[in-house]
Amino acid sequence: MRRTRTLAGFGIATVALLALTACNSGTPSSTGTSGSDEGDASSSTPWTVEEDVTIEGSPTFDRISSSGTVKVGVKEDQPGLGYLDPVTGERTGFDVDIARWMAASLGVDPEKIEFQAIASANREQAIVNGDIDYYVGTYSITDKRKEQIAFAGPYFVTGQGLLVAADSDIASVDDLDSSTTVCSATGSTPIQNIKENYPEVKTKEYDTYSKCVEDLKNGQVDAVTTDEAILIGYAAQDPDNLKVVGEPFSEERYGIGVAKGDDALVEYFNTQLTDGGDIWQQIFDNNLGASGVKAEQPEVDPVG
Repeated sequence: MRRTRTLAGFGIATVALLALTACNSGTPSSTGTSGSDEGDASSSTPWTVEEDVTIEGSPTFDRISSSGTVKVGVKEDQPGLGYLDPVTGERTGFDVDIARWMAASLGVDPEKIEFQAIASANREQAIVNGDIDYYVGTYSITDKRKEQIAFAGPYFVTGQGLLVAADSDIASVDDLDSSTTVCSATGSTPIQNIKENYPEVKTKEYDTYSKCVEDLKNGQVDAVTTDEAILIGYAAQDPDNLKVVGEPFSEERYGIGVAKGDDALVEYFNTQLTDGGDIWQQIFDNNLGASGVKAEQPEVDPVG
């Protein structure tokens, strides 16, 4: 029987992960070159490039096979998950390695991966337009998004949290009121959660979380909200000025976004995730595991 895995102990391990990311954010499991069209991975990666792959009934796979390349949407401003180092050009993180693993499972060599940074608000349209073949980047599975696209997974589970200034009196989401302004990415699930469940709180939106963090540092907003996994990475980069507070107040299930109706590709990715538990675990350990966070791979959802 396959082991069922869910993320556990995230709030408890926050301090440990802060220390890990501060020390290790520049020591990823796989590397690449600068720009949107790189996919190089190190020889230590736990996956291998498959040969003679066929997926009947997948127009996305047919397009990939014809071009010999795969276009993958990612984030590049989220340390530990999806990050592009502006100095070294290294593209690293848990999500990035999941994307590389899926590409390898399709028979695509790492140098044939074309990564494209796409803002949260533009993800669905990029998939619908065929600008990318799939998207891996803290992409929460929701019913609303499933009206436009399909998801494989989930491959990771986390929860929404708050990032505040180190000297802030905000200790949890319960401290948010009409005098506070919270920032998040346009089109993201977290900003919608704030608007729906805390309507008295003022909100501010940008296309990337990094802009919210800059506003927080400059005193333009009181908190940044998104998945706690992302916020921990930012706090680790500047622990003297930033901190993560409270307990997660939602459940976010990360999936791989693909074209709606491409059930064949969804099933294929789900099979890779289901059968590749050891690969998943090594990807997690390489990017986040040394923090002491206890993580288990979640069960994938059935197609439909």
